[in-house]
Amino acid sequence: MASASVGRAGLAAVGERLLACVAAQGSAAHPYPASEALLRGPDAARNLSDAVHFLCTIHGRHPGIVDHAGARAVAAPERRWFDSAAQSFAAERAFLTRLAVAAGPIPSTPGAADAQSALLAQRHALEMLASSERSGCALGAALALVLDWTSIRPVLEVAARRFGIEPPPSPFDAPQAIANFAATASAGAERALMFGAEQVVLQHYGLWDLLEARQQARAAA
Repeated sequence: MASASVGRAGLAAVGERLLACVAAQGSAAHPYPASEALLRGPDAARNLSDAVHFLCTIHGRHPGIVDHAGARAVAAPERRWFDSAAQSFAAERAFLTRLAVAAGPIPSTPGAADAQSALLAQRHALEMLASSERSGCALGAALALVLDWTSIRPVLEVAARRFGIEPPPSPFDAPQAIANFAATASAGAERALMFGAEQVVLQHYGLWDLLEARQQARAAA
């Protein structure tokens, strides 16, 4: 009985660690997504267009992280979660595509070739995580993406209104519900789940670094 209680507590802790990881290391922790320069400044339209196009390059293709990871789901609860998440993210991809069209071309920026190479490397790294054969890694990557999307989505909503689009409601569950699901789905794979999650949020943080550097390069040009 005592060991079972410890096991349940350990699984619950995975969900809380997942939430803490995304909050501390993901998009919410980066200053640029909430910055004046991106959201409201005189060059906000260019900066938002840049963000939309880069996010579309990483997350606007099918199959994406959720689809790749879902292909490895075996247990019925995981399959149900991935079916729902895949449908939700398909709607987000359509939203991203509409935004990219409305935003016009990618803003001309010094060092564009290097930035594009870095962006494609990030996309490849995310695809590798979502395709990992290590039990729990792909699940962690997908969960972190959905959780971090709650910090990315407000930027897309500002961009949508800037470019004349009414943003649809966000389709994803509250963060605590996702953490609760992680606690039930991660038995025996906690370390791999957290590894996958950490790598995704670090890639997202790096994306905001890249976008901020591009904004600064345009401002200095």
